[in-house]
Amino acid sequence: MLIHMLTRQGKCDQDSLLKRPRKKKDQVDPIKTGFDRPPGTMSKDVMARFLNKRKADEIGSSSDFVDVNDLPSDPHDRKAIASYNVNQRDDVRRAYLLRGPCQPTGIKYPTSTFQGKELRKFKSDRVFCLCCYLFRSEFGDHRDTFVLNGYNNWKKVHEVLTKHVGLVNSAHNKCFQKCADLLNEKQAVNTQWDKRTPKEKRDYKLRLSASTLLGKRLLNGGLAFHGHDESKDSLNKGNFLELLELMGEMNEELGKVILENAPANNQMTSPKIQADIKHCYAQELLKQIFEDLGDDVFSLLVDESCDVSKKEQMAVVIRYVDKVGIVKERFIGLVHVKETSALTLKSAIDDMLARYGLSLKRIRGQGYDGASNMSGEFNGLRALILKENVSAFYIHCFAHQHQLVVVAVAHKHTPIWRVFETITCLTNAVCASSKRQDMLRESQRRQLEKMEDVLCTGSGLNQEMTLSRPGDTRWNSHYKTLSRLITLYPNIMEVLGCIVETGQTLPCSRQADGLLEDMKKYDFVFYIHLMEHILNVTHTLSQCLQRKEQDLMNAVKLVSSTKNQLEKFRLEGFNEFLEKVNSFCDMYELEVKNLDDEYINPRWPRRKTNISNRHYYEYDCFNAVLDLQIQEFGNRFNEVTSELLLCISCLSPCDNFSAFDIPNILKLAGKYPYDFDEAEKRRLPVQLGNYIDFVKKDKQFANLDGLSSLVRLMVSTNIHVTFTLVYRLLKLVLVLPVATATVERCFSAMKNVKTDLRNRIGDENLSDSCICYIEKDLLKKVPLDDVLDRFQKMKTRRATF
Repeated sequence: MLIHMLTRQGKCDQDSLLKRPRKKKDQVDPIKTGFDRPPGTMSKDVMARFLNKRKADEIGSSSDFVDVNDLPSDPHDRKAIASYNVNQRDDVRRAYLLRGPCQPTGIKYPTSTFQGKELRKFKSDRVFCLCCYLFRSEFGDHRDTFVLNGYNNWKKVHEVLTKHVGLVNSAHNKCFQKCADLLNEKQAVNTQWDKRTPKEKRDYKLRLSASTLLGKRLLNGGLAFHGHDESKDSLNKGNFLELLELMGEMNEELGKVILENAPANNQMTSPKIQADIKHCYAQELLKQIFEDLGDDVFSLLVDESCDVSKKEQMAVVIRYVDKVGIVKERFIGLVHVKETSALTLKSAIDDMLARYGLSLKRIRGQGYDGASNMSGEFNGLRALILKENVSAFYIHCFAHQHQLVVVAVAHKHTPIWRVFETITCLTNAVCASSKRQDMLRESQRRQLEKMEDVLCTGSGLNQEMTLSRPGDTRWNSHYKTLSRLITLYPNIMEVLGCIVETGQTLPCSRQADGLLEDMKKYDFVFYIHLMEHILNVTHTLSQCLQRKEQDLMNAVKLVSSTKNQLEKFRLEGFNEFLEKVNSFCDMYELEVKNLDDEYINPRWPRRKTNISNRHYYEYDCFNAVLDLQIQEFGNRFNEVTSELLLCISCLSPCDNFSAFDIPNILKLAGKYPYDFDEAEKRRLPVQLGNYIDFVKKDKQFANLDGLSSLVRLMVSTNIHVTFTLVYRLLKLVLVLPVATATVERCFSAMKNVKTDLRNRIGDENLSDSCICYIEKDLLKKVPLDDVLDRFQKMKTRRATF
């Protein structure tokens, strides 16, 4: 499990260590420590080291305790073990060991072996030895390069690593053995002196297993563990204690060992125990994610939002391609940031990635919204990461850009803005009280009874509806509002009429009367139908962009397809649209404009306009709104014409690989200097030629619709082993993010976990709860034995079983 613990700054290489030579009987240890001397004898050097160690212990004992969960991950930021409180040093060591060595990242992906040419690219990386850092002070030696400053000379890396590891009885191997002993609780002193009977040990395991399984179910539902009053006489002690008591009532054997029947200091129900159980599940879940990721590259999706206690939380999601070729986006945690400047966010991301053994050099894509501190070209988070990794390409969230398109149209076109303002007032008036909503439902029920003979029946049809309130930052919700407004149009008119007649206050009655007059206008009906159609066309795009497995190439095609539909509607759809509006007006006895009459401007009714109604509604209204929409699509989605996407399109399997172009694909490979060396770049054109010849002849690759399906098919047919360079390039393309919808879902989950009644939940507790609540599919796969094992290793003074 622990393989020498050699780590780099932010990364390590377990496979780089050579096998240690066995010690011969006549060999002498290169490092004399004095531990092999007979009892009662001690050299002067060992005595000096002992005195220095005791002095360091006295200095460390005067320091305050620290939070082991906030230990620095960067080796340069780590303090000496002797500087920690003497009673907390083992806890610090255990925290670093449970965190584990960092994953290999300086290696050219996807291989995981040391080669001199590959390592020379990463001379800035330094290798540190974790086990020597943790226990070298026990031997009084702090001069080792791998402990203090790190090693970064890769010319003779094998020789230096072999020398550092040394013989069987070397200082490094002794430190490594101490690391293994620290995590082996069965040989601890308190375990050896444990006089409990086997029955007591079985009862403890049963009690702990029950608490752990119960915690898993509560985490899966995002439910609270604690209750407001957990005293003995409380009628509701909280979900955890109440459900544990229920489990004891259903299982007689379990009921005999839990709660009051358990020792007072070993009931496994305290808040600290519950927090440790959450942390264990979260760490095991993250372990699955990082094992699935392996040594592969990934993209970073980041956004920040306030929780219910007004703390700024930064959510971090990674996007990668798993071993079977499926694109996955996984949430890895929340970080509380006191300010949202780019430097603060960058520091928080560095710390999180280092804690999980990831590195910025493995990032191949960044996905943010349009905030300047995130996507700023010069000083934003995007620019700071690009300075360290030129292959971390930035993609502006497509869903956010799509939202900005609709917002721009609503702000630039005055009549559209007025319509949305009217709809807001209308929603407030109709949905202001439960009485008015009941009136709306009753009106809808009577209407359905009249149309009972002609209605289609079935599951989900003819349901009760109310006028939904549109979201300020979710303009896609306006489509739902407009569609319901058109469906409930006569019912809303009836409710407004009742408010006018029976209004309790004069302002309320006047507001309803004004809204009633606005709804009867032809312009209002015209614009709500126009925006409903536009939002209906773009609604499909919005839904597709929010899919986790959506790749960048398909997203670009969807944007182009949506733009083409709007252009076609502008050229050919006015007559059909006008018939739809006129039929709606005839149905509800509204005024219908004669298109041949001269248009009269309501502001200046006596002034001649010299244009017909048809000219005004077709050119000044219909075409003007659609032109604004199409123009904003072209301005916002400017990445469509970029060189990167042009090169990516050449890998598309659509139309039997008709867009395949080797020169552009080679340009794409040149944008990833960390993933292809010079030898592989020379081999790539030949492999691309063999690859395109193979896939065009194979019928399985004939009807593919995107890069995602192509990669999955390559893995299922084992072709990715033959064309490794092409498969690597396809994975790099799929890793590029499309939208930050997954991050937004994380914030929605955070609001379910941290509510008004749970607004004091801690940052780490919140992050652990959100990880388990969001990644439910992985939570189900976490084995109970792994959680129990991790729980036991977290602290020393815990009973064993």
